[in-house]
Amino acid sequence: MKRLLFVCLGNICRSPAAHGISESLIAKHGLGEHVLVNSAGTANYQIGKPADARMQLAASKRGYELRTLAKQLTPSMIAEHDVVIAMDRENYRDIFDIARGAPKHIRLLSDYLDESWPRDVPDPYYGGADGFDYVLDMLEAACPSLFVEVLGRPLTK
Repeated sequence: MKRLLFVCLGNICRSPAAHGISESLIAKHGLGEHVLVNSAGTANYQIGKPADARMQLAASKRGYELRTLAKQLTPSMIAEHDVVIAMDRENYRDIFDIARGAPKHIRLLSDYLDESWPRDVPDPYYGGADGFDYVLDMLEAACPSLFVEVLGRPLTK
């Protein structure tokens, strides 16, 4: 079983959305025995909170349910996952600091996107509704490629 961990700052917008989209892909493609997803934040100020209501609304309009509660990233979480996906370069650097080293299994989400997308998934927290939709667009574009790489085969079903 492959274990994926999505990481953003507070674990209430971007990483829970990636988590929800990934759970949908897992269900759609019958991958429950092959892939397990999780999400966390590098900061501790949202621990125990559900996903931001604006992200939940934007995601629900696309058929995704965001059921996670925010948790803070720990060194053991990094070690327990096969791939750790940072939403932006600041999160990426923070993950290395938390890991206290340079694990080779940390990637940027944009590694799974073509050059037409920005390098960082923007944090929609302080913006309007269109920011949440844009983040979902990015995640929907990246997650299938991520799954293909992790599984070593195309998605089927």
